[in-house]
Amino acid sequence: MKIGSPEIFSRRFRRGRPFSVSDITETEWCEKQKEFKLLFGQHEITKAMKAGKARHKALEEEVTPRAKTHIKSAEEMWARTFMKFISGVNQLSRNGLTRELPLICRAEESVWIVGKIDEIRMPLLSSNRFATLVDTKTREKATLPGEAQKRKGRFQLMLYKHMWDMLAAGNFYPHEFIDNFSLHPNYKLSSQVIEHAAKSGFRLQTLIDLVTYFENICSFIPQADNQLMLRYELQEDQSLLGEEKFMYDADWVRAQIKSSLEFLLREREARYAPPDERWKCKCCRFTDICPVNSGV
Repeated sequence: MKIGSPEIFSRRFRRGRPFSVSDITETEWCEKQKEFKLLFGQHEITKAMKAGKARHKALEEEVTPRAKTHIKSAEEMWARTFMKFISGVNQLSRNGLTRELPLICRAEESVWIVGKIDEIRMPLLSSNRFATLVDTKTREKATLPGEAQKRKGRFQLMLYKHMWDMLAAGNFYPHEFIDNFSLHPNYKLSSQVIEHAAKSGFRLQTLIDLVTYFENICSFIPQADNQLMLRYELQEDQSLLGEEKFMYDADWVRAQIKSSLEFLLREREARYAPPDERWKCKCCRFTDICPVNSGV
């Protein structure tokens, strides 16, 4: 099977499997690198990546203790996602803060995107009830990233706002969701999920009960503020290196999503990093097999 063949991508992004936010945003860095990752596997988990993951877990547990759950089916997996979202939104309403909130939205027909946003803040005593989205990046060295890395971070946070606002606007489609992921709407949820729901103030028995309640909760969440924030921390001691506040650009992020999906759905070939950003190739493990960089 030749590199870049549609068969490989159709298996990776088959019906019933969503795109992740990382799938979308990694294409902004270099589509050819993303193609190679899909063909040959993701890179090994580095020490820096482990440290970043541990920091995000610690930030989440500062506001929400993790509970162990047993996943026995796809329905239970999605139920856990919806329950975590509902609990997070309730926490946001009570405390003005929640972290590691899962999001899901339909980008287009049969194309769904999932992700987990680092932090959402909302003032409790202000007439401005917009939600502020915050993403924390950890750094190995006490320096701020270059423009290309910042641009990727902005894209990621803008994508989260796009997804959040889609939910707030009522653009979640329960029956399309159930059908796309081949789920059983009348699946009886586990006692753990049912009890958790009861503690949160609502009764349910089946998956469709929960999905319907999720849709209802989304109708009450506010739009996200157009001003977004990226935070940069030093991995060694979690000290703050800097913050970047920037404005949401709806046209730009929609164009980026569209371009990314065109590549991931194999409507066009992968593009290489632009000539003025070919320095990225020096830290890419696929340099030796990448046609455009055979001489790098």
